[in-house]
Amino acid sequence: MGAFRTYATLAAALTAATLGLGLARAQTPAPQPDYHPSMADLMTMAVQPRHTKLGLAGRARNWPYAAYEVSELKNAFARIARTVPTFNGSDTAALVSTRIKAPLDELETAIKARDGARFDTAYADVTQACNVCHRSLSHDPIVIKAPDASAFPDQDFRARTGR
Repeated sequence: MGAFRTYATLAAALTAATLGLGLARAQTPAPQPDYHPSMADLMTMAVQPRHTKLGLAGRARNWPYAAYEVSELKNAFARIARTVPTFNGSDTAALVSTRIKAPLDELETAIKARDGARFDTAYADVTQACNVCHRSLSHDPIVIKAPDASAFPDQDFRARTGR
């Protein structure tokens, strides 16, 4: 009878340990797969809002904020080129360099000069460069334009006066 009790105790202990391990495993979340954003994800998350905010800041002649946004837009394109090096068989960095770099540089120059008319022309050129790039990648339905209203109702794009 003593051996039976020992085996029963041992079996119960092993069962409890096994159940405990099962519960511990069940409570540990499975590792998530790496997230690899698509070109569309990156354009929607990183480029489109920057383009919009840049247009709104430029319209308000808020040069410090426009300078910030043009820098962020340039950085967004650089991150996209690193994240999606090839898109539809095209070298993304080369597309950025040939399609958008010069118009963005001109826009940055207009912002530094605080020249409203030059900004308006350069912003239109950046917008047109986006559309030319979309057409070159067979994404004709995606047409970018200057914002006619703010998609950011919680942000004031006017320049701050005084501190």
